[in-house]
Amino acid sequence: MTRRVLLIGHPGREQARQAACELVSELATQQIEVTGDEEELRAFGVLDNPNVVPQIGTPGEGCELAVVLGGDGTILRAAETVRDACTPLLGINLGHVGFLAEAERDNVREAAQRIVDRSWAVEERETLEIDVSIDDEIVWNSWALNEASVEKASRERMIELVVEIDGRPLSTWGCDGVVISTPTGSTAYAFSAGGPVVWPGVRAFLVCPISAHALFARPLVLSHDVRVAIELSPSGQGRAVVWCDGRRSFDLPEGARIAVRRSELPVRLARLAQSPFTDRLVAKFDLSVTGWRGAREVR
Repeated sequence: MTRRVLLIGHPGREQARQAACELVSELATQQIEVTGDEEELRAFGVLDNPNVVPQIGTPGEGCELAVVLGGDGTILRAAETVRDACTPLLGINLGHVGFLAEAERDNVREAAQRIVDRSWAVEERETLEIDVSIDDEIVWNSWALNEASVEKASRERMIELVVEIDGRPLSTWGCDGVVISTPTGSTAYAFSAGGPVVWPGVRAFLVCPISAHALFARPLVLSHDVRVAIELSPSGQGRAVVWCDGRRSFDLPEGARIAVRRSELPVRLARLAQSPFTDRLVAKFDLSVTGWRGAREVR
């Protein structure tokens, strides 16, 4: 049976085109096919390679991995593309921080060899399911790997909302918005909103208000099976919008209810190394560890 990987990325960037050509060349020596969107493969400059074939049918179906060339934004787009096929994502970072990526641009050849050797582990990341309803009728549904955020749609006015936890009201906030995040998203928007960094293995959600005018407006850490709802005040003066991973949005009418819960369908990430999350934080945020006198090797 022919081995196949899906290629996703931003072919408009020169380093992405170079990485794609290098990856395809390395995999072709082992007769591993590369597939993807036909126009994207053409833009990468790899469509003429005999081991490259345009994707037919559901993206990611029949593929061992989806190799993503880009930063976290590109990986979020790839997650959206292959989530239904449950294809693991292997990110090669061409962006800035690249928290979701597993390899850097200089390691394309090594990553290709690990693909050839099937030397990777799969890590499942929990996702969120988001329903927007009006008068108990669902009018919009989506999902998120990092976060769902309810934000004001205009700069000049704040929004007024009520936070509900497991069917009970918690607090009313006049604010710029609120972020409901997974542990995966704790280093993304929720981090900018003042939320804590949560290790990926922790089964929890975060609720982080954005510039709230309230005495009780601290970030909350909740069990992953909790149901969170945000209700917009029907008399509020500000317009609001809900965003999922900064990619999918819906303009919220007055009185809208946004229900957020754990999704049954995770996103799968391919990991090449079992390095501790602490090491990833240190590397990605360039944290100083000067003065540390612990063991130099992870046991």
